[in-house]
Amino acid sequence: MTLIREILIESNPWWRGKFVLDYKDREIYREILDYLKYPQIIALTGLRRVGKTTLMLKVVEDFISKGFDPSNIFYFSFDELRDVRIMDILHEYELLLRKNLKKGKYLVLFDEIQKLSNWGDQLKRVYDTYKGYLNIIISGSESLFIKTSRDTLAGRMFEFRIDTLSFKEFLGFKSVDVEPLELHERELSGLLEEFTLSLGFPELVGISDRRMIKKYVQESIIERVIYKDIAQLFRLKDFSILESILNILMVQPGQIIELSSLANELNVSRQSISQYITYLELSFLVKKIYNFSRNRRKVERKLKKYYPTVPSVNLIFRDDPLSRSMIFEWLIIMQLHSDFFWRDPYKNEVDIVLTIDDKLIPIEVKYSRITFDGLLKFMKRFDVKHGFVISKNTERVEKINNKVIYIVPAYKFLLKREELLHMALYR
Repeated sequence: MTLIREILIESNPWWRGKFVLDYKDREIYREILDYLKYPQIIALTGLRRVGKTTLMLKVVEDFISKGFDPSNIFYFSFDELRDVRIMDILHEYELLLRKNLKKGKYLVLFDEIQKLSNWGDQLKRVYDTYKGYLNIIISGSESLFIKTSRDTLAGRMFEFRIDTLSFKEFLGFKSVDVEPLELHERELSGLLEEFTLSLGFPELVGISDRRMIKKYVQESIIERVIYKDIAQLFRLKDFSILESILNILMVQPGQIIELSSLANELNVSRQSISQYITYLELSFLVKKIYNFSRNRRKVERKLKKYYPTVPSVNLIFRDDPLSRSMIFEWLIIMQLHSDFFWRDPYKNEVDIVLTIDDKLIPIEVKYSRITFDGLLKFMKRFDVKHGFVISKNTERVEKINNKVIYIVPAYKFLLKREELLHMALYR
């Protein structure tokens, strides 16, 4: 109990005095606040280092600023302490601050809770025991910790995925005002390049040193996810295949993976490849996007593309056209949270297919030469009138065979996406 008490005292500075957080605005934060009025547990998931803990502490700061008793708020992280019981932590808090958790209102924050054995059942007991008294926020670095506990906590939890920074958030972190966009085109183009170097991680904003970025990505993200998170969750002993798959995707983002071919290449079973890719997905290191079809069963059967959440740092710093093009496409895919691309049997292809209000928006990503072949094939097949090409700097409108294609610079599309998509959908 002494260790729990020490961690509580160290982790809750607002008990001893004024608490001020160095916080930059995140778009999802307002949505999280809206759901805090409900009794359900708030669960924050996402890759390591994307800012989940900072968002939790921002809630603390806001509660205190609105007059909530700071001593009725406590935070506890399970990242390094896994062999404890949640009820023991609550009991130690009550003893330490002379509280009764069934008298009054409390804000409780549990960070990296999936590290704790049987955490779902434990949290269910806490929720049911103290319902009406506790606002509970939890976080975890793997989506599996939510998926494996949905039955246990059904109806008791709302999940929010915390992603890497959007370009708009990045500009906020830099305290850059670029409105109106037309007056800042050259500056925005350069800022987008800088944003790419940060990979969307808050702690890399303003960092351009290649060695620093590479060390950060390898040690703070890749190694910790593979050797700590995945190792603990799946009891892996041999990481060589997992690392091989991830390295293949990191140096060539957006590959169409055929599992049997990859299995032969790595000399393992197709089932093992599928399982390892699933581990990478659940840990937010890899994103899978599907070949679009109106038939959901066909979507599941078709080949899929895989993008790493974090591409090779060496690839980012290369100056050849192919590397630039791959990173540009990777950036847009990740920023738009794309779920679909399209490729027909004749290899006509569209990089992104967005589905909004049952309507389709096809998008091609072109770093250099702009072409429309795949886009026009898709628009004809699915009877779509409007499409987009996201370019490096080019902006114009093309009208071809009653189809309208908007060519928009990436920085503008990322900052004005909702307006541009609404124009295309409802014009």
